[in-house]
Amino acid sequence: MLDYSSLNYIIATAQELDSPISRLILENQAKELGRSIDDIYDEMADKLEVMEESVNRRTEVPFISPSGLSGGDAYRLNNAYANGLTIGGRVLDKILIKALACAEGNACMDRIVAAPTAGSCGIIPSVLLTIAEEHDIPRDKIVMGLFTAAGIGMVIAKRASISGAQGGCQAECGSASAMAAGAVVEILGGTPIMIGHACAIALKNVLGLVCDPVAGLVEVPCIKRNALGAANALVAANLALAGIESKIPVDEVIDAMKQVGDLMIPALKETAEAGLADTPTALKISSEHVKI
Repeated sequence: MLDYSSLNYIIATAQELDSPISRLILENQAKELGRSIDDIYDEMADKLEVMEESVNRRTEVPFISPSGLSGGDAYRLNNAYANGLTIGGRVLDKILIKALACAEGNACMDRIVAAPTAGSCGIIPSVLLTIAEEHDIPRDKIVMGLFTAAGIGMVIAKRASISGAQGGCQAECGSASAMAAGAVVEILGGTPIMIGHACAIALKNVLGLVCDPVAGLVEVPCIKRNALGAANALVAANLALAGIESKIPVDEVIDAMKQVGDLMIPALKETAEAGLADTPTALKISSEHVKI
C-alpha cells in the first residue's frame, strides 16, 4: 500500500517502478477498497462527466445565485472572450471561464465534484478540461490525470489540510491548484519529479491566503479565487514543464502551508470575522442577510 504522508515518497516510488503516479494511485485505491481497477477507473470517469456538466452549465445564460451575491460572471467573461475583448490568450481565458462557471454553479446548488472541496470545485475541472480541448488529449488520459490529482490531494490532506476552516483558503484553493498543476504536468508528458515541482510552486504562490467569506457564504471572494487558483495551476505547470524547479522540496512546502495555517488567527479561517468579510460593505451585506 502507498504511504500518503509524503509526496516525495510517491514520486520516488513512481520512478523506481517506472510508472506514472496516476497508475500507482489507481492500483493502490483498488487494493485499499477491495475493488477492481476497472471499477475504480469507471467511478473516476463518472466524476469527469460531472465536471464537464458543471463547467458548461453556467456560461450561456445570465443568472443570479439565491443569495444575490454572485452569478453571471462566467457568462460575462465568455461573452467578452467571444467578442475578442479578453487579453489572457485562448487557453487562460477558457480556463477562467470554466473556473467561474463551476464555482458559480456551486453557489446555485448545481451538482459538482468537491475536488478537494466545494469551495474550490472550479479549479481542477477548468484546467484539465481546457487542456484536453486545446491539446486534443484522449479522454482516458484526463481520467488518469484525476488520479494523479487525487493522490496529491490525499498527501496534502494527511500532511496538512484541505479545509479553509483549518488552514485558510491556501488549504482549499491552494491545494486544488497544486492538484491541477500536477495532473496537467503528467497529462502533458512531464516526469514524476516535475509533478512535485509543479505542486510546490503552486502552493508557494498562495501561502498565507486567508479564508474570509462575505456573509459566511462560499461566493465572495471564493468564486473569483477559483479563477485565481486555476490560473496559478497553469503557471506552475508551465514552469515545471520547462524544467524550472522549486528550491524547497514539495513535502516541505506542504509542511510550511500547515505551519502558516496553524499560525493564522481563527478570524482568518472561514469565520467571516476579518479580512474582506470585515469590510464596511461586507458587514452591510451580512446584516441584510441576517434580516432576510
